[in-house]
Amino acid sequence: MPWPATSAGDDRLPLCEERLGYKFQDRELLRSALTHASGANHRLASNERLEFLGDAILGAVVSELLFQRYPRFQEGELTRIKSAVVSRQACSRVSAKLGLNEFLIVGRGVTNTPTIPPSILSDVFESLIAAIYLDGGSEPVEAFISKHLLPEINATVTNGNDENYKSNLQQYSQKWFGEPPRYVLVEEKGPDHAKNFCIEAVVGERHHAAAWGANKKEAEQLAARNALADLSDTDVASLKRTAHQNKESEG
Repeated sequence: MPWPATSAGDDRLPLCEERLGYKFQDRELLRSALTHASGANHRLASNERLEFLGDAILGAVVSELLFQRYPRFQEGELTRIKSAVVSRQACSRVSAKLGLNEFLIVGRGVTNTPTIPPSILSDVFESLIAAIYLDGGSEPVEAFISKHLLPEINATVTNGNDENYKSNLQQYSQKWFGEPPRYVLVEEKGPDHAKNFCIEAVVGERHHAAAWGANKKEAEQLAARNALADLSDTDVASLKRTAHQNKESEG
């Protein structure tokens, strides 16, 4: 379980370093990376700034990895793989495998919850990336990212679009809400002959993580995959309640 902020000490930091496979020269960086906003004395003492930096480093390192490993892949395919690999779902999976929830420094509101939200696990992974970079430079952080995200890269490349995520999400949405999901164009970039599209899926009233694709069809498939990763049957009651309330307010 995570540390309550009031009892956070140095006793578990060596074990955390062991899990990460990296020994910090400055353990205060490690402590900062593990400190959620709820467990910090003030916002600047939390891991939010490190998360900001880690997100950028993660994207750059994964982009270079894909560029070097797959010289025959077009930009759209590289973008699709990167979007999946750096997603909140992938980062939270890696954090869970490392057992980082055991080392989080959080406030009482989080320690009282039965499970750590995936968003917090994802954020701490990005924060640790930044902490390793600031402590040791590019070489150890590249090794860390490669070690823990190569399985995600390989799985994404192998699976491709073999599974029809849109069809699965359609069935889910029809079953629980009596209506199909909506797909919203968030952004597009690139010249007319080589555009990439960013699309998000909306189920009920919930907007899920957007995804990039080389065309709208591909982006919708990946957006549907993100939505399916987020959703579980336990969410249904609250989602239906929110959708019903919104429809009543519109009426």
